[in-house]
This record gives sequence, C-alpha cells and structure tokens, in this order.
Amino acid sequence: MNSIPAKPEHSATSPMTVHFIGNILTFRARYADTKGSFTVIEVLTAPNAGPPPHTQTDQEAFLILEGRYEIIVGDETKICGPGDFVHVAPGTMHAFRNIADVPSKLLLINFPGDLHEEFFVAIGEPLPPGTTAFPEMLPPDIPKIVETAARFGIDIPLAPAA
Repeated sequence: MNSIPAKPEHSATSPMTVHFIGNILTFRARYADTKGSFTVIEVLTAPNAGPPPHTQTDQEAFLILEGRYEIIVGDETKICGPGDFVHVAPGTMHAFRNIADVPSKLLLINFPGDLHEEFFVAIGEPLPPGTTAFPEMLPPDIPKIVETAARFGIDIPLAPAA
C-alpha cells in the first residue's frame, strides 16, 4: 500500500520570498517541487503596483484571492476580484495592476515555470518568508529589469522616449 508523506518534501529554500516592483512573491510550489511541471507563486501587490506589459515564452495564469486587479491580456482589459481566473497564452502581451486602495493578492501559476522562477530569483530582493510589509519602493532600474527579463524569455517593450 502506498502512503502519502505527512509533510511534503520542499526544496531547501522553499518557501522563498522576494520583492519585485511593489509585489511580494512567495513561492508556494517551486519548479523543482513539481518535478519540472509548474511554479505557483502567491503575490501580494501594493496599491497601483504591478508588472509592465510584457510577453513570455511560458503559459501563465492568475487566480485572484483578495482585492481587485486590472488585468490586460492582448487587447482586452478585465477587472477581476476574488475567485476570478485569467489564463495567458505564450507570446500574448499582458500586465496586471492592483486597483484597490489596499494590498491585493493573487496566485500566479507558470507552466512550466522554470524561466519565471529563475527571473524572479535573479531580479527580486530577498525577503524573510512570511513578509507582508512592503520594503521601501525605490524607482526601478528599468534597463536592468529589461535585460534580465530577456535572459529568461520575457520581453518588456519600452515606450519610445518622449
């Protein structure tokens, strides 16, 4: 008879938590934990924060847990609240932004997940697990973010200079 272990095995750094442009990302299932299938990240987003529009080579999905988000997928803008689910196909321009006056929370799922996870590890500011207070939000280093993203299959087109 097969039995399920009482406590699942986790990678040595799980749950890893990082801050990236107004988002506290806590990795709930890392790529190694899912045998290379996907990554699940709990994202706490500060008011009016979110990633810039971008495309990527992996699939992505959002499940809203708390608050309200504006999610742009291609030419469509969706206002989402708790329980709403949004899927993003590879190569589709997308972004999200917390439109609530308080932090909002979503689950971010990437398939297969290795590239996004490696990007957040490379660019994110490490935080202690369980952190819910946002660190000081300094202006982002846009050239560094764009260059780092490109290494992981994420394209962030820049608006033309004024």
